[in-house]
Amino acid sequence: MKAILRYKLISPKKANLIADLVRNQKVTDALNTLKFTPKKGAAILHKVVKSAAANAETNFKQNMDDLYIKEIIVTQGPMYKRHIPISRGRAHPILKRSSHITVTVGVQEEKKEAPVKKEEPKKEEKAEKKTKS
Repeated sequence: MKAILRYKLISPKKANLIADLVRNQKVTDALNTLKFTPKKGAAILHKVVKSAAANAETNFKQNMDDLYIKEIIVTQGPMYKRHIPISRGRAHPILKRSSHITVTVGVQEEKKEAPVKKEEPKKEEKAEKKTKS
C-alpha cells in the first residue's frame, strides 16, 4: 500500500523537512497537517499521502481511519545543471535538484497485552529446597 512520485523538482532536503512532520502519524492527521503547512513541499506530499491512502482503500479494502504512515522515503533524483552568465565570459552553475518520494501506509494494529507469567523457581533452587527438608 504505497504511492511513488518521481522526478519532482524540489530539493530532497526541503522535502525531508516536511516529511519529518508527518512520519508515523495517522493518515487523517497527516493530511490535516500538510494541508495547513505553508511550504511548497507540503502540497506535494499531501498529494502523495492522499494517493497512497486511496490505493489502500481501493485495492486492499482498508478503512481510512485505520491507516497510518508507515514510512516516507525521500531520495535524490537527477540534477538539472544550468548556468548563469556573469562578467568576463564566466558562468556560475545552477543545480536544479529533483526528488523521488515514496509513501507507504499500513494498518494500525491494536496492541494486545501479553498475559504476565509468574516466574517459577529455577531447577537448582528446587533441588536445594528438597535437600534441606
